[in-house]
Amino acid sequence: MHAAPTAVLIDADGKVGHLYNAKTTPQMIVIDPAGKVIYDGAIDDRPTPDPADIHGADNYVSDALTAAMAGKPVATPFTRPYGCSVKYPD
Repeated sequence: MHAAPTAVLIDADGKVGHLYNAKTTPQMIVIDPAGKVIYDGAIDDRPTPDPADIHGADNYVSDALTAAMAGKPVATPFTRPYGCSVKYPD
């Protein structure tokens, strides 16, 4: 909602998904300018599709980006992602 994406990656063959060991959708991965993964996991701490549950959730991605932009280490660099499994082509 109200997103302004500047690029889209279509990974039809799963090459990038495999590169980052993506197992679920959604699974958020934040990569620093040097190419290092600084966060991998769930978008937040509320594994529910109910929009009402978003209020008060700890947004791990926002936390990681805020820390990285301030030059600080990410406090929670990994969480367990939730969602459906990624279906890779054979």
